[in-house]
Amino acid sequence: MSKSPKAAGWESEDVDTDSLLLDPENPRLADYGLTPKATQEEIIKVLWQNMAVDELALSIAENGFYRHEPVYAAKERGKSYVIEGNRRLAAVKLLRDSNLRSKLQISSLPSISPAARRQLDTLPVIFCKRDEVWAYLGFKHINGPQAWESYPKAHYVAWVHNEVGVPLEEIARRIGDKHSTVERLYDGLMVLDQGEAAGVFDREDRYREHFSFSHLTTGLGYTGIQGFLGLPKGEKTIGKRRPVPKDHEKQLGEFLTWLYGSRSKSLPPVVQSQNPDLRRLDEVLKNKQAIAALRKGLTLSVSLEISKGDERVFRESMVEAKQNLQKARGTVLTGYDGNEDLLQTAEDLVDLSRAIIADMQQMRSKKSK
Repeated sequence: MSKSPKAAGWESEDVDTDSLLLDPENPRLADYGLTPKATQEEIIKVLWQNMAVDELALSIAENGFYRHEPVYAAKERGKSYVIEGNRRLAAVKLLRDSNLRSKLQISSLPSISPAARRQLDTLPVIFCKRDEVWAYLGFKHINGPQAWESYPKAHYVAWVHNEVGVPLEEIARRIGDKHSTVERLYDGLMVLDQGEAAGVFDREDRYREHFSFSHLTTGLGYTGIQGFLGLPKGEKTIGKRRPVPKDHEKQLGEFLTWLYGSRSKSLPPVVQSQNPDLRRLDEVLKNKQAIAALRKGLTLSVSLEISKGDERVFRESMVEAKQNLQKARGTVLTGYDGNEDLLQTAEDLVDLSRAIIADMQQMRSKKSK
């Protein structure tokens, strides 16, 4: 079980700054397309561009490094990786290295004096193992002042559950999150990982740069999507590393492509926005004819109409037409300017209504016989 730093009694020590490495396994980097193979410069660039490292660097340049707030590092593969304090480490490295600033085209930081630079030659570090502080770091970052987005949060949850062996319920309790939220994040990432492992989807090939991970975590709770993927309908959580049945992996690839598209195939996603498109896709996936239409490349709107069936489409069309005509009647005195075309349109509506009434009366007469 993980301990807080105070409870564990860990002491910090001064460590050569140049020997400290930014953590390529930081779950937050996944949100920006970086993998554990990312270089140190790539990590610093992402931190600088997206995580307000400039504010930290300016503060450290003015006030020095607050040594009562050590960074946490793990000794792995013969190196020291900072697992908490990456933004501060990046700020220090940029302040100390003018060549690095020049290489990354960073010109907004001040030059510090030789004396100030010497004070940053070492940093206070607490050495520990990742699995010893997962709860402390998770609580501090996942729901802290700079809360993580759902995608990196899912990576963290999956690592703690799969590698450290902590139950999802305990993870939720220890990081201060809802159990259902943690389950959805885990299930979403496992489904995504399975799609890639099966070779039916590549998240790096998605149509848009932004990765809307919440489309997946939300959609997995819908019964139409669950049925399409062969998942138990109505289940709130799946909790498996390979949740989709193997004989449904082709459908998994289709579903993920409908969510995120494919840049290599020039296919934009069917789901343009979570509301209302995700619900519409769920309705489509409940109907075989609608699924066939979607597979043929027909739009989500057309496929949705097919999924409804003619009876439902007719009823909804009649109700919508009545509502629109009531709206037009309410604005005719102030909205009609005497245009002849609009008057002709109204007369066409009368003729169309009479034709529909005649057809309906004929159908009712046949059914009564």
